[in-house]
Amino acid sequence: MVKADKKENDEILLESIQYLEKKGFENIKADMEGYDTPKSYNKKGSDVSITPDIVAERAGIKHYFEVSLKSEKPSLLKSKWRFLDVLTRMKNHRFKIITRRGHYKFTNEMLADLNLEKNLIKL
Repeated sequence: MVKADKKENDEILLESIQYLEKKGFENIKADMEGYDTPKSYNKKGSDVSITPDIVAERAGIKHYFEVSLKSEKPSLLKSKWRFLDVLTRMKNHRFKIITRRGHYKFTNEMLADLNLEKNLIKL
């Protein structure tokens, strides 16, 4: 999610965290109140900051999760996903996308534009 969309969708983020807890993820960090904030990455030469929605660990492997919802700023979302995909491949971590009903088409179009093949976690 882009920072502008996070305030409206706290409930969806919380539902995603609960799903991950049931799946056995530990050390969950989320970009919302009540949880530790994941590490942010700043773009050089601008004030753009990228913070993953959820970061968790399972079996010693760090997983980055993005909650995919329709956005007014798809270009920002694309750059965020591209950055997180590259970062996770460099560090041998995992990058997964969580989406909901009504947002599948938007998510699949975004992934197609980025040439990313991801299995979506559908809630």
